[in-house]
Amino acid sequence: MHPNAAFRMEENAARAFVADEGFGQLFVTTPDGPRVAQVPAVADADGILRFHIARGNAVTPHLDGASALFVVQGPHAYIPPGWYAAGPDEVPTWNYVSVEVEGKVRALDRAALRDQLDTLTATFESEPLWSMEQMNPKKAEAMMNAIIAFELVPTAWRGTAKLNQNKPAEVRARVADRLGDHPLAAWMRVP
Repeated sequence: MHPNAAFRMEENAARAFVADEGFGQLFVTTPDGPRVAQVPAVADADGILRFHIARGNAVTPHLDGASALFVVQGPHAYIPPGWYAAGPDEVPTWNYVSVEVEGKVRALDRAALRDQLDTLTATFESEPLWSMEQMNPKKAEAMMNAIIAFELVPTAWRGTAKLNQNKPAEVRARVADRLGDHPLAAWMRVP
């Protein structure tokens, strides 16, 4: 994460960001080297992340008991120096929002898998909610057999919202205006 303290997110903001995004990259070291998997995740009130992954994924056999890093990437954009209109010493940069969650992973049982799937649906789907009860029971069973649930118990939250906080307010506003309707502009307009 960026070393400038001005860009650090408070832990509660980092937790809220991860909960809102619900999708990230899970990094783990395997005997074959580092690997990553893209996973949907839901967070409980304690910040524990529960996710599921295909049994056939190359990282799956290495997760239970592993230390892992879950990274959620938010909006990001290249910022040309001319957008600052603040003089010749400005340089190009990249603004972004990102959170890293470090922790221990443990496998969950089938009931927890079902709970994770139901929570994921309830969190991210609008009415009417999808339900496994709508599926052919054999298809639902096959789907459940093809995935496994895990939880990541956080030991560290590291969030960065690099939004030109090291620049004067009028410069930040100018950059946000130049971004137009890009999702990062909304982040930059928040005081």
